[in-house]
Amino acid sequence: MRRPAAPIVPTGRAVALLAGAAPVAVLVAAVAPGLWLASAALGLAVLGLIVLDGVLAGRLESLTVGVPHDAEVGAEHAFAVHARFAGGRRLHVEAALACDPRLAPGGRVTAALAGEGVNTSGRGAFTPSRRGTGAVTAAWLRWTGPLGLGARQHARALDEAVRVWPNLAAVRSPALQTFLRDAQFGLIARRIRGEGTQFEALAEYQPGMDRRRIDWKASARHRHLYAKEMETERNNQIVFAFDCGQAMCEPVAGMPRIDRAASAALTTAYVALKGGDRVALFGFAARPEAMSPFVSGSAQFHRLQRAAAALDYRPEEPNFTLAMATLSARLTRRSLVVVFSDFTDPTGAELMIESVSRLVAKHVVLFVTLADEELEQLSTAEPADLDTLAMAVSADGLLRQRALVLQRLRQLGVDVIEAPWDRIGTRLLDAYMAIKRSGVIG
Repeated sequence: MRRPAAPIVPTGRAVALLAGAAPVAVLVAAVAPGLWLASAALGLAVLGLIVLDGVLAGRLESLTVGVPHDAEVGAEHAFAVHARFAGGRRLHVEAALACDPRLAPGGRVTAALAGEGVNTSGRGAFTPSRRGTGAVTAAWLRWTGPLGLGARQHARALDEAVRVWPNLAAVRSPALQTFLRDAQFGLIARRIRGEGTQFEALAEYQPGMDRRRIDWKASARHRHLYAKEMETERNNQIVFAFDCGQAMCEPVAGMPRIDRAASAALTTAYVALKGGDRVALFGFAARPEAMSPFVSGSAQFHRLQRAAAALDYRPEEPNFTLAMATLSARLTRRSLVVVFSDFTDPTGAELMIESVSRLVAKHVVLFVTLADEELEQLSTAEPADLDTLAMAVSADGLLRQRALVLQRLRQLGVDVIEAPWDRIGTRLLDAYMAIKRSGVIG
C-alpha cells in the first residue's frame, strides 16, 4: 500500500523571509502604487520556493523506531530512529517521540538524524526519573529541503512501552565484582575461619590478632598463647524495609529518595546473597504494601529486583506503628532489619522512634536516611538579607531536630547511617559487613 504523501509546511527560515519581505512590499506599494503586482509576485515566488524545496526533500519510504523495553531509573537510555527516503536531498532530518513523563521531562524526546544518501538514523536520549511502565504513543518525522525553506512532516501512532526498573549500576560495577571475587564471602561453600561466633579451632596466637580471642584456659594448659578461630555465620535473615510515603518520594539529585534507597539496598542484597544469607523486601506507607518471601542464592536476585520495582510512590504519611508491628509478626527468628526512611515533623518522628524501639528488642535494626543537602546549604548561606537569614535560622532548627531524632535512635541501640545520596550505597555495604562479622544477627 502506498504511503500517503507527507504535507509540505514552511520552515522558520521561510517565515522569517516572508516577514522580512512584507515591509518591503508595503514600502514599494506606497512609493510606486503601480508596482504592487510586483510585490504580490514576490510573495508568490517565495511560496513557490517553499513548495519546490519540499518536493526536492524527497518522499519518505519507511520509518523505524526502536524502543528499549527495559530501562533503569536514573540511567541514560536511547530510542533508535531510522528513516529511509525515496530520493531527494535533505538539509535537516529530525524526529520527536511522545512518551510518558516518567521517561523524559514533558513527555517528549527529540533526535537529530544523519546519514548519506537515502538512509538516515539517529538516537534520542532519555533518562527515566521514576520506576514503572512508561508508554511511547507517537512519533513525528520532519525533514527539510536543500534550501531550508520547505519541510515535510510525517506522524505515526505507536503502541510501545518501557519498563523502568531500579538502578543496578552499582551491582554491575567492576569494583564490586572484584570485591566479591576477593572477599571472604565467596561463591564456594566452605568453612571460613577467623571471625564470627561459632567456634572452629584453636590456633597459635600471632601479633595483630584480637586479644579477646585468646583462650586463657587452653593457653595455661599448653603454657603458650592460643586464640580461638571462629566460623563465620551464614544463612542470616536480612529484611530491607522501605518507607514509600511522601517524604521518600521527594527527589534528590533528580531522582526520588526511595529509588536511591532501592539501588543501595539491592547492591547490599546482592552481596548478602553471595555470602549465603537470605534476603527479603518490605514496603509500607499508610499501610503495609507488600513483603517478598526470603530468597537465597544469587540466582534468585531477579526476584528482589522485581519486588523493588513494584514499590509504589505514595503521597501520604507512613504508619510506622502498623508497619513495624506487621513486620515483627512475620519474622520468626532474629534478623537484620534495614529501615529506609525520612522524617519532616516531630510527631511522625516520635511515632517512628516508638515503633523502632519495639523492633530492637528482638532484632538488629539499621536505620538509613539520606542527608538533606538542601537544608545544609540553606543553613550555611551568607545572610545577605532578612529573608535569607530567616531561612537559614529555620533550616538550622530543622537540622538540629533531625540530629536529635537520630541521636535518640542510636541511644536505643539502632545503627544509624546518614550520608549523601552518592555515598549511601557504600556506607550501607560497610555497615552490613561489620554487623555480619560481629555475629550479632543469628
